[in-house]
Amino acid sequence: MSANSGKILAVFMAVLLAVYAALTFLKGGFYIGKHEGDTLHLLQMLFRMQGGDWPHFDFVTPIGILAFAPIVVFLKVGFGAGQAILAGQFLVALAFFPFVWWVARSRFSGGWAYLFAATILIFCVALVHGEAMDSVSISMHYNRWAWAAAFLAIATAMLPARTGGASSVADGAVIGVMVVFMAMIKVTYFAAFFFPLLIGLFARGAGRTVFWAVVSGLIAAGLATLAVGTPVFWLAYLQDLLNVAGSDVRPQPGHDFGYVISAPAYLGGSIVILMSVVLMRQADRKQEGLMLLLLAPAFFYVTYQNFGNDPQWLWLLGLLLFMRLPDAGLRNGFGWDLRQAVTLCAIAAFALATPSFLNLAASPLRHLATDVEKFEPLMPGSGAHEDLQTYAPRAFQLDYRAAMDGEGTPFAHYAEYTDRDKLEVTFQGEDLSYCTLELGLVGWFETVANDIAGWEGGEGAAIFTADLLSSYWLYADLAPLKRGAPWYYGELSGIENADYLLVPKCPLSAPTRKSILDEISAQSWSDKVQEVRRTELYTLYALPGEKAVPVKRDSEVEDEAS
Repeated sequence: MSANSGKILAVFMAVLLAVYAALTFLKGGFYIGKHEGDTLHLLQMLFRMQGGDWPHFDFVTPIGILAFAPIVVFLKVGFGAGQAILAGQFLVALAFFPFVWWVARSRFSGGWAYLFAATILIFCVALVHGEAMDSVSISMHYNRWAWAAAFLAIATAMLPARTGGASSVADGAVIGVMVVFMAMIKVTYFAAFFFPLLIGLFARGAGRTVFWAVVSGLIAAGLATLAVGTPVFWLAYLQDLLNVAGSDVRPQPGHDFGYVISAPAYLGGSIVILMSVVLMRQADRKQEGLMLLLLAPAFFYVTYQNFGNDPQWLWLLGLLLFMRLPDAGLRNGFGWDLRQAVTLCAIAAFALATPSFLNLAASPLRHLATDVEKFEPLMPGSGAHEDLQTYAPRAFQLDYRAAMDGEGTPFAHYAEYTDRDKLEVTFQGEDLSYCTLELGLVGWFETVANDIAGWEGGEGAAIFTADLLSSYWLYADLAPLKRGAPWYYGELSGIENADYLLVPKCPLSAPTRKSILDEISAQSWSDKVQEVRRTELYTLYALPGEKAVPVKRDSEVEDEAS
């Protein structure tokens, strides 16, 4: 690509970002249509970091610091939560800008360079995580950012530089920085793509690129360590990751691994990438075939680990295949024209990925067109943060699910056929009935938080919640739990710093409530837990002042060892 074309590409990228910025900020706020729980989870971490807390040191999360830092920058200068989230996305896009420009310019030709550049920028600033459901949501924004980083690194490693675009230093910088970015946003991506990238580079003799990637990665990791102030940060991050890996509450956020490879919704994509491997090898594109072979399980694994199990890698596969079409005239043993066969694979990959990609691309426009008549602040009375709003019926319509086949009901004789016994839990001598909150999180958290804060002894208290989310302190004068987990993944993180244990009558997750209460019952200090307040919504227990750091039950240790 000529220097002039490089300038045109930069202008195209800048104009595209400007258009998306206008679409995003003209609304004057951020209006989400779903995933209120995930958003509250995000807000807990953002506000704690704004107040000086550090992830992995002051609260437990398996998500890396770069998932939050770009947003916290704007919170600290006075933006409301909604505008800060939106601005943080564009900060990421601007940070990626030179890397995107270099990879698009050096690896892609013609219109493909512009499509690739647009793809990465859209992944940075979209207002939905993917899939085909068209509601606006900030949930799992870090998955989009990590995919963008992975796309940049993979394209650089797999595609040879075009004429005049070779630079092992620049290529190494892209790969090294993007690998560190993946590690510091969601380590799943780092673990999945590190070795395919490394082996792919060595396979095409790019040893100098590997060297500069290592140098760039070490510099980026070193700067990150300096920003945090201590190398212990990495050990704390690792501990949080091990905590989640050993959890039996949410081992994966969606379908199991086999499902995301062979189920009807995914089998087409699996066949396309495996066919691409075979066809590339037959066309004597052995290095590309090897790298796709290594990337296939990595793509499957990341998809399995992401909520929604959206195979967004298919869009990248289409781009890569079009850039490495076999030479004309080559045929395999079946007589197939290999250039045509690979073209068909690329088209199939694009076709399968189009619903998700178009959903990402159109989400800012859809957000601008949102009718906000039925929207209300996610955190009522929070001042500047009321610019983050949600669909009122979802926020305040309190719906719950309860068992109808209990003793004394007309359906009691069917109870023997249920599998609800795995959710049964007894705590402090009381059997807790099955019930879960299905809708109305904002109404729930606001009501319960104000009730606790208004009760004598509740003001300023730190609460450990026997549930999936612990967002109560966002709504009233309660304290965030030091070393607590904004989203429960396993263990009793932070309970040693809690004043009270909150047991909701209808939790968001009945399995989580059971897991936590069973864990507490197994502790040596559990007999000192005392009930201090009971309402129709929850029971509050005072925790002993001196508590040993919680330990796993012997059975759990044995299970993990096996």
